[in-house]
Amino acid sequence: MSRPDYLKQIGNRIRSLPEGSVFITSRLSSEGAIRRIVRGVYDRPSFSGLLLEHAAPDINQAAKAIARNFGWTIVPCGDTALNLLGLSTQVPSVWQYVSDGPYREYTIGNRVLKFKHGANKDVSGLSDKFALIVQALKALGKNNIDDPTLEKLASVLDPEERQSFMKDTQHRTAWINRVAKELVALGWE
Repeated sequence: MSRPDYLKQIGNRIRSLPEGSVFITSRLSSEGAIRRIVRGVYDRPSFSGLLLEHAAPDINQAAKAIARNFGWTIVPCGDTALNLLGLSTQVPSVWQYVSDGPYREYTIGNRVLKFKHGANKDVSGLSDKFALIVQALKALGKNNIDDPTLEKLASVLDPEERQSFMKDTQHRTAWINRVAKELVALGWE
């Protein structure tokens, strides 16, 4: 009875993933099929025909892979949340995430990935999308929510999701629930 060639199976699985996919632990980096991002986290690099080199790893996917590796729950926060929702066009040099894990910082290429431990009272029990919106609102601050911001958030949520967001934030920070009610009202105009 022959043993299956696990390395070949892993290699085939990696090659079947889209370029830019990020995952944890493998020994295929020495062959060049994958690239080590940080200890225990690898990606299948995508090649840029324009730059004629491998593109930088997707930092958000790297953050998710690191969180999976350590069993953390993470939510993008600050400028990272604003960028991911399209509320800011500035690409952050420091990608920040609220985490139920410890404070950690990684350098990936020329970017910094920062996990900060926080009480997740405003995001626990929320879907990833709703938690991202809450963190973006917190980054803006309650006095900086204007009509263009509301319209952008409304474009991210369909009317049913707006209703769910309002219900899910009902017993959380009052001003965030007020914003959720304003989002629902946008659907009736």
